[in-house]
Amino acid sequence: MTPAANLSLLWAELPYLDRFDAAAEAGFSAVEVLFPYEMPAKETQRALLRNGLDLVLINAPPPNYTGGVPGFAALPGGEARFAYDMRRVSRYVEALRPKLVHVMAGEAEGAVATETFVANLKRAAAEAPEGVTLMIEPLSPQAKPGYFLNDYAQAADLLAAIDAPNVALQFDSFHAQMIHGDAVAVFEEYATLIRHVQLGDTPARGAPGTGDVDFNALFVALRARGYDGWVSGEYHPGGPTEETLGWVAALGE
Repeated sequence: MTPAANLSLLWAELPYLDRFDAAAEAGFSAVEVLFPYEMPAKETQRALLRNGLDLVLINAPPPNYTGGVPGFAALPGGEARFAYDMRRVSRYVEALRPKLVHVMAGEAEGAVATETFVANLKRAAAEAPEGVTLMIEPLSPQAKPGYFLNDYAQAADLLAAIDAPNVALQFDSFHAQMIHGDAVAVFEEYATLIRHVQLGDTPARGAPGTGDVDFNALFVALRARGYDGWVSGEYHPGGPTEETLGWVAALGE
């Protein structure tokens, strides 16, 4: 397991590009940025290179600067917009080289939304750059009301329907705990589908150890299942980020 830092949330008091320096100084070799589109890709690329950092993950789609709803994957009637947005994402993937792209589902519900999501992900998987895995992630109704993908069993069914080797499950301890009440049990049930792990505590997405998630048990489960991917801190530090990084050492215990 390799720890990573989510620079959209950690070191939030620093300017965006300075967060890469802070992550490297804290000992991280990998980072993720949820939406890197506000900054020219070459600026982010230079920040990565000067610190010897790998970019693990970005989110899709980019913001819709023309107004309106972005081309979310489950939005019926939005297939053309989704395809357009994924082409925009591909340009950032080419420049920044993340291996994972979290494809957001958007706000929708029902059978037609399910069909739309599956069809869009199948098409996106077929067109994805070599070596890139598209991630889907359930988000809790408390954090994202109306979000289409809001349950881990639903995610497993969608992955079975998409049936593509480069589409996988993103596990977030915050959302798993909020949705199902036991993040550890969720990880153990769906471990074979999971290729990326994010850490946040409940109920306020605080640092690990500030809420209800049993992170000691979760780290034991990660090791027991032989999980060898990235484990990214995606939480609100509530103070200096450096004082919340005890989970990094705990991963290896």
